[in-house]
Amino acid sequence: MTQDERTIALLAHMLQIMLWWMAPLAIFLIKRESKFVSFHALQALLLQAVYVLLLVTGLVLWFGISFLILAAAPASKHAPPIEFFILIPMLWLCLIGMGVLVLLAAIVYGVKAGRGEWAGYPILGRLALKILKLRPGGSPV
Repeated sequence: MTQDERTIALLAHMLQIMLWWMAPLAIFLIKRESKFVSFHALQALLLQAVYVLLLVTGLVLWFGISFLILAAAPASKHAPPIEFFILIPMLWLCLIGMGVLVLLAAIVYGVKAGRGEWAGYPILGRLALKILKLRPGGSPV
C-alpha cells in the first residue's frame, strides 16, 4: 500500500469526528479500488451507523420515559418529579460517554491506519471484512 492510501485511511477515521458519517462514506465510495482504504472507511462508516442508531434509540427512550414520568406526576404539584432531574444528567453522561468512545476509537484506529496496519474495531472490523469479502490482512476470500 502507498503512503497516499495510508493517509486517506487515516482521514476516514479522523474526519468522522467532525463530519460524522459523511466523510467515511465519501472516502469509501471514492476509493473503492483500494482494499485498505475501503476497509478503514467502511469501519468508520459502520461505527457512525451504530453511534447514530444508539443516539436515536436513546433519545426516543429518554423522551418516552420523560413523558411517562411527567404524565404520572400528580397534577397538583408545580415542580417536576425528582426522577426527571435524575434522567437528564444520565442522558448527558451517556451522550458524552458515547462521544468520547467514538473520539478515542477514531484517534487510535486512525493512527493505526496511518501506520499501514489492518487494525479492525472489535466487532465492526470483522463485519467490514465480511462485507468486503476479505480475510484479515486484506487478501481476498
